[in-house]
Amino acid sequence: MKNVNYLSVAEEVIQQIKSKGAFLVAKSKDGKKINVMTIGWAAIGYMWRKPIMTVMVRKSRFTHGIIEKASSFTVNIPGDDLGQALNFCGTKSGRDVDKFKECKLSVIPAQKVDTPIIDLSGFHYECKIVCKSEINPDFLCKEYREDLYADNDYHTFYFGEIMACYKTIS
Repeated sequence: MKNVNYLSVAEEVIQQIKSKGAFLVAKSKDGKKINVMTIGWAAIGYMWRKPIMTVMVRKSRFTHGIIEKASSFTVNIPGDDLGQALNFCGTKSGRDVDKFKECKLSVIPAQKVDTPIIDLSGFHYECKIVCKSEINPDFLCKEYREDLYADNDYHTFYFGEIMACYKTIS
């Protein structure tokens, strides 16, 4: 494992999230529920004098109910080709199937947050949730509402202070 500066790899990480996706892991505070889903959108930056990663989860997703009861999340960007697992985790619901089991993904404890990381080669962001905000359609431009939310299934933004960022090699 090698600690890395979150901004020094941000362009590479965002490009990979955009082109292939990444795994978002959420675990409820009571530890009873954990889920993984594929994300294709995220933002990395600097807000409130802190390093921040922002992820979005639609209210209809199983993960939404879990992350709403979480204090943290992790984003795991595979260095190896896990396209089939990313596709599966992006098209199947944790309500119906254990995605960790089906994709042979195992988790290991994170360094700084209580949500685990996926045991894979690649970049890992450990994030403490510091703010969440539901999209208000009244404040969203018409083009985005019509193009991305025709079904009125809006996202909630989760702003996570980046507590650790590192690269692992299996």
